[in-house]
Amino acid sequence: MTRTPSIVDRIGSSGGRIPFSVEFSPPRDADAEARLWRAVREFEQMQPAFVSMTYGAGGSTRDRTVRVTGALAEETTLLPVAHLTAVGHSVDELRAMVGAYADRGISNILVLRGDPPGDPLGEWVRHPDGLEYAEELVRLVRDLGDFHVGVASFPEGHFRAPDLDHDTRYLVSKLRAGAEYSITQMFFDVEDYLRLRDRVSRYDAEQGAKPIIPEIMPITSLRSVKKMVELSGSQLPRELADRLDRAAGHGPEEDRAAVRELGIELATAMGERLIAEGAPCLHFITLNFARATREVLDRLGLASSVG
Repeated sequence: MTRTPSIVDRIGSSGGRIPFSVEFSPPRDADAEARLWRAVREFEQMQPAFVSMTYGAGGSTRDRTVRVTGALAEETTLLPVAHLTAVGHSVDELRAMVGAYADRGISNILVLRGDPPGDPLGEWVRHPDGLEYAEELVRLVRDLGDFHVGVASFPEGHFRAPDLDHDTRYLVSKLRAGAEYSITQMFFDVEDYLRLRDRVSRYDAEQGAKPIIPEIMPITSLRSVKKMVELSGSQLPRELADRLDRAAGHGPEEDRAAVRELGIELATAMGERLIAEGAPCLHFITLNFARATREVLDRLGLASSVG
C-alpha cells in the first residue's frame, strides 16, 4: 500500500493558516461524474488539506464510490478520504472494501455505521454477518493494516442517542478504539460545535485533544437544505429557518439568489467564528459544485492560493 499522509498530519502542517477540506458525493451517472470532475479540478487549484468521498450504499453506486475515490488518489494531487459504512455489509465484504481502497493507494478512511437504505431515519438492522457499531468497524479497519481512521461526530447529538451524555460517551468510545479525529455532521449554530468539543474534553481529556473538524454547508437552496436536514435527523435553528423563509419569498418558486446570498453569509460567519475558536480545519459540503464554497473561502481569505 502506498504510504500517504494522515489527515491529522496534513491539517497540522498548514503553516499557520487554518486549512480547509471538501466533501464530494459519488456521481449517479456520466453527466454527474463530469460535473464532479469539473469541481475536483477547481478545488485542486485551491489546495485543500484533503477531500472526502461519501459512501454510496449498494450496487453500482458503491462500486462507483470506490472507482472515483481511487481516481482521486491516482489522477490528482488531492489527498482522498474514503467513507466506509457498516450498513448492509458482512465482515468479509467490509474487509474486501478496505482491500479495494488499499489497492488504490488509499489509507485514510472515515468510518460510519451508516443509515438504513430507503429510510435513513428508519430502524437500523445489523447485517447477520456484519457489525453493530462504528466502534467495531474502527477496530476492524485498524487491524487490517496501516490505515488512518476518522469517525463522525454530532454537535446536536445523534438523533438515535437518548441524550447528549450518551452521544458523547459513544464518540469517545470510537476515538478510544483507534480513531484519530472526527468530522461533524453539518450544523448551523457554532455553539453546538463548541459544546461538543467541551463535552468530549471533560469526558476524556486525551480523546478531547484529537481534532474535531466542523462541517459546513453553504446553503444555496431552501428546499434542498430542508430535505438534507430532515434526512439527517438534525435541525435548522428557528431563527435561521425564519430568515431563509423570508429570503425565499412567497412566490411559486423560491428566490434562489436571495437564499444563496444568505447561505454564503451564514457559512462565512460560521467560518469566522470557528477560526476564532481554534477549529483545526473547515470541512465543506460541496454537493459536487465548487462555486459556493469558493465564495466562502474568498470571503474568509483562505483561497488566496487559487491559480
